[in-house]
Formats: sequence, structure tokens, C-alpha cells
Amino acid sequence: MSGVGKERRSVQVAIVGGGIVGTCVARELSRYKLDVLLIEAEPEVGWGTTKANSGIVHGGFHEEPGTLKAKFCLPGNQMFPKLCEELDVTFVQNGILLVARTEEEMEVVQRYYQRGKDRGVNLRLLSQEELFELEPNLSRSIVGAMYAPEGGSVMPFELAAALMENAIQNGAQLLVENPVINGWVDGDKKYLETPQYIIEADIVVNVAGLKADEIARLFGDAYFSILPRKGEEYLFDLSEKNVVTSTIFPVPSEISKGILVIPTAAGNLMMGPTSHNVPAKDDLATTYEGFRQIYEGAKSLVPNLQVRKVIAQFAGLRAASDRGDFIVECSPRVRGLIHLAGIESPGLTAAPAIAAHVPEMLKDKGYVLEPKEDFNPRREPVIRFNELSHEERDELVRKDPSFGRIICRCETVTEGEIVDAIRRGARTLDGIKFRARGGAGRCQGGFCQPFITQILSRELGVPVTEVTKAGPGSEQVMYEAKELSDREVL
Repeated sequence: MSGVGKERRSVQVAIVGGGIVGTCVARELSRYKLDVLLIEAEPEVGWGTTKANSGIVHGGFHEEPGTLKAKFCLPGNQMFPKLCEELDVTFVQNGILLVARTEEEMEVVQRYYQRGKDRGVNLRLLSQEELFELEPNLSRSIVGAMYAPEGGSVMPFELAAALMENAIQNGAQLLVENPVINGWVDGDKKYLETPQYIIEADIVVNVAGLKADEIARLFGDAYFSILPRKGEEYLFDLSEKNVVTSTIFPVPSEISKGILVIPTAAGNLMMGPTSHNVPAKDDLATTYEGFRQIYEGAKSLVPNLQVRKVIAQFAGLRAASDRGDFIVECSPRVRGLIHLAGIESPGLTAAPAIAAHVPEMLKDKGYVLEPKEDFNPRREPVIRFNELSHEERDELVRKDPSFGRIICRCETVTEGEIVDAIRRGARTLDGIKFRARGGAGRCQGGFCQPFITQILSRELGVPVTEVTKAGPGSEQVMYEAKELSDREVL
């Protein structure tokens, strides 16, 4: 036990980890009369594994029968349309194609078809002719495919932010930039120490992603390990938007679903990911070898992808468990401690269903959960200027001239949208990029970053020298030469 002199906070439920699963759990538990606190190490939610997620809402046919992945994937898939409608999050149900390049692979596709049909997944087998009618830019060496029309795509960081925003609307609390550094049990209470606080909780939900095994060990649960598995991905300019419209999967290997071509919910195409076990939980480097593997794999599916149209590259780490499956269970030794760990693919898809299962786990352990009569599942709608008609834009600008000032030219993002993102919780340049897409276009902020920095400085009431890309240590301006008026800046 430690933490002498630190401020103490007491809550009923502490959620450790603000990724897609943690924010889903926060929103789910905010349905009940509970004092809920989500603790996140990063400056904003969704910045761990979630930030580098491909954004695919999987169809529910890949997963091995009898696994927790299979148990939660399809129900999660079926929850996405309503969830995203309630939260005003962009969800594109663009469908998934599992393609075969040989007759032998087509036999494997047919086995996945049967597996999915046995689960009740809406699937169709396509002939080569039907496939090319749907996606004319696919390789002519592909002999057939299976189509899952209910597969889709979201922007995972946007969804995590929206989930947390709605949870806060319903009474949940958020603590960022506070990694958990210690934990212990005293009677029925669990204690979590961060750099600023000692947090006392009746219930702790461990959703710490890559650090989930470390959080478990703080409480004496050393019965599982997290094995980081790196995936690199490469993003194309919007000019490649219509090369394919469905998410294209090859026949998977034993450890990976393969190199995919992915239409994102934002409209860009993406290719990837790789899948390599790595020893370090902070290895986010991209490599030439990774790019070569991805480009060759993607070109074998879609031959006319143009490498010169790649505008961004990044890597993420899947929080794979040593079980090869999700861990969704109560601690075997500490009452009120729940582990949601090893949530790798299809973790994004499964997240809403896993979160919906948490209240049932608590009830099974004797906790009484009382629903709120006034729970509001909807967050305030987001204005997306580039999706409005000319008439709607004109009316909006008349009401608020800040929507008439284009800050990010690549993505047509206005000052009004950036201000709205800040008021919803964005505190950094990356926060604006993920929430409002300012700086996400072809120039990757080369034009708009100075303007966004000024807006963040103004709205947050801090000097431009304190505005960061992604939290302390990533400040972008060394000194401020002079004060600029809004007219000079914008």
C-alpha cells in the first residue's frame, strides 16, 4: 500500500482503460444507478490499440466455433446500426467479401460459408461473374467469393469518443493522463493508485488492453499473459475512394485474417495489416518489409492500387492473450474484479456485446444493479460540414459564421467543427484529427496545423506553446513570436 499524501477518490465502479471496450462498458454501466469512473493513461480515450484499429465491423463467420470470439462477434455486429445511430457516429454497412484465388481456396470459402450459415449470418456465395459485377477492380485471378452484406466500417476513435461522451452525459466520470501504477485489496474494497490519486472502488473492470495482465497481477491474478502482436497499415488519399467499396478479405491464415483492402468509414482506402508477434508493448514502428508485404498482398487482390497515393502509415499492437481467445471473466480470487482482456480481432465488433454482458456478470456475483429511469442513449448530433447541401451550409453559416471558415482544406473541416470537437473533449491536435478529421487529409496537417493550434490555444485558454500533438512531450511550438488576431490567423 502506498500513495501517502495523494488525493483520494471513492467510486462504486472503476474502469481501467479507455479503449473501445472500456468506453462501451462505461456507457453500458451508466444505464444504472452507479458511480462510474473510467481511468485512462493517455490524454484522450481511444488512443491505445483502438487508435490503430482497422475499423471493420466483422460479419461473424471467421471465428472458431465454441470460442468467446464467436460468442460475442455476431451479437456485436447486430448492435452496431442502432448504437451508431444513437451516438451519431458514421457507420457504413459496405459489406465484406471473402475472396478465393484458387479452386482450393474456394473450398475453404465454402467452409466459412457453412460455418456462418450455421450461426445465422446473412451470407451469399458469388460466382466470378457476380463478383466482378459488384467489384470490377478486383484481380481477374479471383475465382469466386462469399459476400456478407452486414459487415461494415466505423472510425474506432470517433466511436470511443462518442461512447465516453454519452457515458458522461449519463453521469459517468473520466480521468485521463493517469496510468494505474499500483493496486491492492483491503476487505471488500479495491484500490488503484495513479500519479495523482488513490481511487477506492467496490468494483474494478480491467480493460487495460496491452497492460491488462499487469493490472491483473497488481491484484494477485497472474494466470494470463498479453502477447503484443503488431500490425502495420497504410492509408490512401481520398482520390482512391471508389476503387473498391466492399472490405476485401483473402482466405485467412492460422494467425491472421490476412492482408485486406479496407474502405474506411471516412472514405479513404486502407491496406493491411501485417501480423507479427513482438516482445515490446511500445513497438509502433513501421518498416519497409511490412510495407512490401502489405502492398504485394493488397495488389494481389486489387491490382490498380497506386502506391504514390499513400498519405499515411501507422502501426498498432493487438492485445492478444496466451489463450488465443478473449478473456471475459470474474477474477477467481478477488470479488468485484472483472477481466476483459485479450480483446484482439474481432474485438471492435464484439465490444458492445461484451459490454452488455458485464451487468450480467455482476448480477451473477450478487451485485444489485438498479436501472436509471432517465438514461439517455443519444448524444448531441455532430455537424459534418462536408456532408451538408449548399442550402444547409448557407443556413448554418448565417447562424454561426465560424462554420464559414474552412480550416482543413483537404477534408473541408471548418472552424465551427473544430470548436465543437474541443467542447466535446478534444485537447490535442490528434484529438481534433480523430474527432473532426482536421489534419487527416492528403497534406496531413501541413496547411491547417498552425490554425488548429491557434484555435486550441484560444478555446482551452493556454499559450500555443502548451498545445500538443498527443500530450506532454509533443508540443509543436517552441515560442510565440507575437499575438495574432483571429482576422490575421483565419
